[in-house]
Amino acid sequence: MVYVTLAGAIVMEILGTTAMKYSHGFTKLWPSVITGACYLLAFTLLARTLKTMDMGIAYAIWAGAGTALIALIGMVFLGEAATAAKLLGVTLVIAGVAVLNLGGGR
Repeated sequence: MVYVTLAGAIVMEILGTTAMKYSHGFTKLWPSVITGACYLLAFTLLARTLKTMDMGIAYAIWAGAGTALIALIGMVFLGEAATAAKLLGVTLVIAGVAVLNLGGGR
């Protein structure tokens, strides 16, 4: 169940960040409201995750998955360049999270 809660936190962070792009610096009302609501829910779900999962592991998964997925969303849906350096960076983020998970936890 803890991974479901963490996955929810990741999804909310991704939705919040995507909405932030469309808020145009928080000058558009609804994308700004969606950003705030998504981040509030993301942190709430992350806090619940931390009740039973080691903080380093939970945060690494949350931040790493969010970073990698946002980078991919930018490249696939928002027309951002998919350079070799970006793809390598995403791969390294995923590898780093995997290595942290191999270290174990609760």
